[in-house]
Amino acid sequence: MPIQKIKRGYRKTRYVLYRETLVDFREHFWAFLGSFVGIGIIAYLQSQQLPASDVVYLIGSFGASSVLVYGVIQSPLAQPRNLIGGHLVSALAGVTVQQLAPDILWITAPLAVSTSIVLMQITKTLHPPGGATALIAVTGSAAIKNLGYWYVITPVLTGALILLATALVFNNVTSKRHYPNNKKFHAFKAHFHKGFKKR
Repeated sequence: MPIQKIKRGYRKTRYVLYRETLVDFREHFWAFLGSFVGIGIIAYLQSQQLPASDVVYLIGSFGASSVLVYGVIQSPLAQPRNLIGGHLVSALAGVTVQQLAPDILWITAPLAVSTSIVLMQITKTLHPPGGATALIAVTGSAAIKNLGYWYVITPVLTGALILLATALVFNNVTSKRHYPNNKKFHAFKAHFHKGFKKR
């Protein structure tokens, strides 16, 4: 009996590993294209604005957000509420900690990240890149620190909205990709694709 359980477990493990290593070139194509366009738009805005001012649009946590919203689109952590809410809550936490203790990095860095995690949990907006957004608020360049609470609006809110808009387009181009992971949205999209095919 124990040997049968071991064999069954082994077969299940092989199947899971096989499914996880399948290469779906369409998925890779849309993930690449969506992330390229999303980050590209933010980078373009920065390249146009940075020479004239200290405006910063491109922060490191957007790279991690791109992995989620273009590469793992069904994850609860990649949904719009988490993307926007997680970044906003974390940015607010990071800037507040930076304002309270600007010169004590060994306190501000862990406090910003830890506070952002708890606030995201409370607001049900957990988004792992949010921890980086909070950390950037206290460890970023002088240009970022000088933004104060404007950091929450731009680059954080602006960039997150650009990533979301791009994800809504590129993650729904085909009938096999669905974003956000919402039953009502899936029904609307299926109806839309069905009507489009009839034409």
